[in-house]
Amino acid sequence: MVSIIEKFATLATDNAPGQEVRQSAGNIRDLMRGDEIRGRLVDFSHGDVDAFTPTPGSFERFSEAVEAGGRQAYTEYRGAADIRSELAQRLEAFTGASVSADEGIILTPGTQGALFLAVAATVSDGDKVAIVQPDYFANRKLVQFFGGQVIPVGMNYLNATAEAGLDLSQLRAAFEAGAKTFLFSNPNNPTGAVYSQTEIDQIVFLAREFGITVIADQLYSRLRYGGEHYTHIRARGLPTEQVLTIMGPSKTESLSGYRLGAAFGSPTIISRMEKLQAIVSLRAAGYNQAVFRTWFNEPKGWMDERIRLHQAIRDDLLEVFRSGSLEARTPQAGSYLFPTLPPLSVSLQDFVRLLRHQSSVIVTPGTEFGPHANSVRLNFSQDHAAAVEACRRIVEMAHRYRR
Repeated sequence: MVSIIEKFATLATDNAPGQEVRQSAGNIRDLMRGDEIRGRLVDFSHGDVDAFTPTPGSFERFSEAVEAGGRQAYTEYRGAADIRSELAQRLEAFTGASVSADEGIILTPGTQGALFLAVAATVSDGDKVAIVQPDYFANRKLVQFFGGQVIPVGMNYLNATAEAGLDLSQLRAAFEAGAKTFLFSNPNNPTGAVYSQTEIDQIVFLAREFGITVIADQLYSRLRYGGEHYTHIRARGLPTEQVLTIMGPSKTESLSGYRLGAAFGSPTIISRMEKLQAIVSLRAAGYNQAVFRTWFNEPKGWMDERIRLHQAIRDDLLEVFRSGSLEARTPQAGSYLFPTLPPLSVSLQDFVRLLRHQSSVIVTPGTEFGPHANSVRLNFSQDHAAAVEACRRIVEMAHRYRR
């Protein structure tokens, strides 16, 4: 029997993105002490919505919802019917598979809220869940919190080029060992790898064979570089009841402050999610739901320009790391880099702290995403020049503490 103390210890939120410089004014003063450091702080733990501002019209839609008053404030638990209908059509067009506005979609407080509800709706004590390593840190923590058992599946992301590098033999072994749920992000967080159509089709084949529920986090599936081909798993023949897709406008569209997410697919899972949401948070904030009207409805050329700017930052940061002999996979999508550090004379956790206090750079340790004690994750949705300079400091620190 797991104690309540042990249960909450599994969440381990000390390294959660966005926390370190906001927990106390003292931390900020420490980080920004002295003229030589002031203004150089770069927080790679999450995207900078000042550098990349929210979708045009988002505040106007929010204001209109406020003016609508109670009609918009107190929507159905799963979200306002008219907004769900609008989103169902757009998500259907984007993913290539039908979405039921009545039974097949729920609006949530951010994609993190959707993930919490989805895991709670599918995992209970003793259930086995296959999870990719590396992958989004909350996947493992939520499964363990709800009493599930994680079965890790490797991904050889550094040596794969035309695919993500998923170890399909390990995935089959996980299903043979009793895993009934497969939870993964595509594009992968933290590496930016995109699963090939072959990999997705093999996941579908195995899921059908073993009757697996697949939860696909596709948060960054719009932010793809060089016309990168993307395969939506829900459009590859997996029965609707076996797949749930999670998306939202928090990252690519810089709408994180509105806390908006959506889950769509299996009506059974979504019904369970709604029941839990009605208890936990009631609904996605009513006024904020109206901001969904800007999603997939940005001005012409807006998304192309956002992708171009992110790709330019990505390429410059890769050049800094590689010229400093730090290996990193080129992200095919998303705004994350996952460079490999050289052998260090200090632990990864100590290195991350030293980087913060000596160089005013905040990163997320690779151990948040699996057994990756030689890597750090950066969200490069930042001011371009500041990000480049900060990465030079990371390289300098890596060599300073090289073993």
